[in-house]
Amino acid sequence: MNKKEFSFILPKVEKADQGKEKIIVTYKGKTKELITHDYPEIYKIPGLYENLFYDTLDCQSPKVVCGLLENALNESDDDPSDIVALDVGAGNGMVGEELVDMGVDKVLGIDIIKEAAEAAKRDRPGVYDAYYVEDLTKLPGKVEEKINQENPNCLSIVAALGFDDIPADAFAKSYNLIADEGWIAFNIKDEFLQENHPSGFSEMIGQLVEEDIMEIVDKKKYQHRLCLDGTPLNYYAVVAKKQGPISSRIMQQYQ
Repeated sequence: MNKKEFSFILPKVEKADQGKEKIIVTYKGKTKELITHDYPEIYKIPGLYENLFYDTLDCQSPKVVCGLLENALNESDDDPSDIVALDVGAGNGMVGEELVDMGVDKVLGIDIIKEAAEAAKRDRPGVYDAYYVEDLTKLPGKVEEKINQENPNCLSIVAALGFDDIPADAFAKSYNLIADEGWIAFNIKDEFLQENHPSGFSEMIGQLVEEDIMEIVDKKKYQHRLCLDGTPLNYYAVVAKKQGPISSRIMQQYQ
């Protein structure tokens, strides 16, 4: 990746709302304003995603979530080489790369943004054994069959739950693609786990645990990244085991 082809400015703000933060990017002589969740445009510029979120805003999530998963695997009888992971909201492959470095046997990626798939192929060729550009809430039967044929036994969703990215019903759909007793590794903004949060995640996760559909193995609160105004954005990293599928009754509650 050639980081010399772009530069960006972070305007000074008193308060910045996550996902609505503005940046001014110059790429190949052209300058334009983007917001931090304008992922299609950000992925088009080689190196911008990493330089903005990881080098500048100190995002820790891929390492924290995958590290929590690796610790859980080490304390179990499961070997990373036996893992087939479905990386949802895969982006340009930073989580997939962490999984491969852990020794995971096979990684499948899925993202709704075609520019994400293009960036993953450009930036991290060979990380994903397959990469699907699909909407999980409208997953074509042929794609679902292809994923099922790989028998994924691990789900990773990092920096993708909530906002306008992956809603609760899409989480449920991806969860049901994983084999029973499979691993579930994800992170979520701390406020989304507050009781009665409108995202539905707090209610859904509580219901899955209460009904013995998901068993939480480990959970950690940490700083996901900095906001543009310098304040920390706190998330929870969660590693769990799937005990059974999410029923249509539960899924209908969050559609």
